[in-house]
Amino acid sequence: MSAVLVIGGDRLGNITELLHGRGYRQIYHVTGRKHSQYKVHIPVDTRLIVVFTDFVNHNLSWHVKHQAKAKNVPILFCKRSCSSIGKRL
Repeated sequence: MSAVLVIGGDRLGNITELLHGRGYRQIYHVTGRKHSQYKVHIPVDTRLIVVFTDFVNHNLSWHVKHQAKAKNVPILFCKRSCSSIGKRL
């Protein structure tokens, strides 16, 4: 089972359908608004990380980027829209 970790945004809306259509069965979502979420841990079954750049701060982005690099998980920085994600996938 492949999973995706989405960071940023309050709601995902149609993005969940897009990710399910691309073969990701499990979608983990972290809004990044709470201070306790700044040190998010990447789940073991995660195959891709999507960070919405218009909804997260630099500290959270930095932390996720370094964790992803250590676990060798690809990371995608984009705006919160289906078209932006679709172009990059």
